Formats: sequence, C-alpha cells, structure tokens
Amino acid sequence: MSSMGIEALSFPQLPSTPTVGATDTTLGADRPQGPDGPSGDFGDLLVKSLDSVESMGDKASDLSVQAATGDLNAIHDYTIAATEAQVATQLTVAVRNKAVEAFTEIMRMSV
Repeated sequence: MSSMGIEALSFPQLPSTPTVGATDTTLGADRPQGPDGPSGDFGDLLVKSLDSVESMGDKASDLSVQAATGDLNAIHDYTIAATEAQVATQLTVAVRNKAVEAFTEIMRMSV
C-alpha cells in the first residue's frame, strides 16, 4: 500500500533562470517555466497542499473505521496514516500561524 508522506507538501523546484520568449508580452510571461509549462502561483500551490492534507486525514479516518470494525489486517497502516495526517496538520497550522504573524506585523507598520 502506497502512502502519501510529507513530501507531498514540498514546494516544486523552479529553474534558476526564467525562460521568456522574445516576442511574448502577455501578463505573467516573465514567470519561471517548470517542466510542465508555467509554474503555478502561490494560491494554486496552497490549494493543492490543503487538498493533500485533507486527503491524508480522510485516509486516516477510513483506516480507523476499518480498524474499529476489524476489517483492517495491518494496524500499522492506520498508525502510519494517522501520524502522517497529524504531522501534515501541524505543518499547516504552523504555516498559517506564521502567515497571520506576518500579516499582523505588516499591519503594525506605519506608512
């Protein structure tokens, strides 16, 4: 059984130099290009990461039900999934706390 680990939350590597066409004047044309085309923005990455955390929690929840009903043969699968979900949730909360802290600090700045 394959399990989705914390590496699912890692940020993709961007190329060191952006690839921009000489005649391309569209908005966002100066964005770095990834192997699958233009790299997504931060919002897309955030949504994907939150979906990943949610799917980890759903997987752990499903396995806990299987363990409670006796349908799960390998209890370590549930333990691993629950731990992954817990660590991913803790990471998400830490990132959220840092974002709120940064926003609060920006709001304190005098203009």
